[in-house]
Amino acid sequence: MSKTSNSFDTHYTLNKVGEKSPIVFIHGVGLNQDIWRPQIDFFKDYTTLTYDLLGHGKTPLSKAKVKFNDFYRQLLNLIDELEFKKIHLVGFSLGALIAREFASKRSERLCSLIIHGSIYKRTEAQKRVVISRWNVAKLNRPASKKAALRRWFTEDFTKKNPEIYKKIYSLLEKNDHKNFLKSYEPFVHYQDDDNMFKKINVNTLITTGENDIGSTPEMARNLSKVIQGSKFVEIKKGKHLCSIECADDVNIIFKEFIDKNNG
Repeated sequence: MSKTSNSFDTHYTLNKVGEKSPIVFIHGVGLNQDIWRPQIDFFKDYTTLTYDLLGHGKTPLSKAKVKFNDFYRQLLNLIDELEFKKIHLVGFSLGALIAREFASKRSERLCSLIIHGSIYKRTEAQKRVVISRWNVAKLNRPASKKAALRRWFTEDFTKKNPEIYKKIYSLLEKNDHKNFLKSYEPFVHYQDDDNMFKKINVNTLITTGENDIGSTPEMARNLSKVIQGSKFVEIKKGKHLCSIECADDVNIIFKEFIDKNNG
């Protein structure tokens, strides 16, 4: 059921099934909880929680500047309000950075952690590319949104699934531009802190698309080396939004990992 919480006015959707710990999904920048539809449908026999990040979808953002601690507090307040003692946490892109932040502070609240499509230690060249995208995004022109979708989906998938392309483009178009930029800025200038990863004490799966040019397999492999006991899986043929394009593969990989940690 879709609701709005008392904390941060967070808009969320909860599918409650049984008493096992819920799977909580965090979306990426400029998107909203709707991107997890393939996962919510697949995990229909599990308790699942999706929500709109601050300044996304139906969740407002009143602050002039947003930090990762704000996103962390949003998630913590939401699961506290819903009285979830422990969760399986799945974060994508910006959501992956939020999930990492949460896990470093509150590992005891997690049954498992899935970091999906995450950056890690961008090279100087990669930083320049992201800052260039950021400057283009400030102009709020269609070209920026179309370029994003080219990075997120393969050309073949876009041709065969025009309705999905239109839906994701529409999400980008409906964004409150000022709020989008507030959330995008900390992502653009993100600095990895390896000390943070030493505080993550939960079974962790790291996944990314084989053809993801922003959150590359090399980044994910290197990230798996600094999170103790973590496992890396590459999603074959996938780009950034492989959770939609390669949903069947992604869902099976997620399910196997979550089931192993569902004791």
